[in-house]
Amino acid sequence: MKNKIVVAIGGSSGALYAKVLLDKLVKMSSQIEAVGIVMSDNAKYNWQLEVGEDSYKEYPFTIYAKNDFNAPFASGSAQYNTMIVCPCSMGVLGRIASGVSDDLTTRSADVILKERRRLILVPRETPLSLIHIENMKTVTLAGGIICPAVPSFYSQPKTAEEIVATVVDRILDLAQLDVETYRWNS
Repeated sequence: MKNKIVVAIGGSSGALYAKVLLDKLVKMSSQIEAVGIVMSDNAKYNWQLEVGEDSYKEYPFTIYAKNDFNAPFASGSAQYNTMIVCPCSMGVLGRIASGVSDDLTTRSADVILKERRRLILVPRETPLSLIHIENMKTVTLAGGIICPAVPSFYSQPKTAEEIVATVVDRILDLAQLDVETYRWNS
């Protein structure tokens, strides 16, 4: 079965993580049936600020409005099996942890959790308050995966994109996609 993936791009800094993720998903089309994207207004602003353009509009995926509750992944019956929130702001994480479904991102996360499917949150925040840590604990106990945007350096990355790819490849592993990446002692 091919994967149906929701990618929610939150408004925290880290648009390059989302860009590298989408670039890699394009290359993995043989493993994917559908990718739906939802972006906050701040995510669009940060993409423009941090990446320097608005290429998010050019991907071969459907972009849904942040309040479009008619998007297929707003219901469990559409059978999207994975949701990745990258980057994930602490505000979005907190709303997911408390079950507040006030936009398409939080509604979709709620659906993924209730259907016992893969929810991968990629927070890009430092330092963390106790509130953040408790919210991460709550999401983890509910079945979500917290994958902080913390790069590794085993592969000796040379560019910002290569550094970011160390996190993105881990996200793709967690999403159970076959990805060619550096493997420790392989």
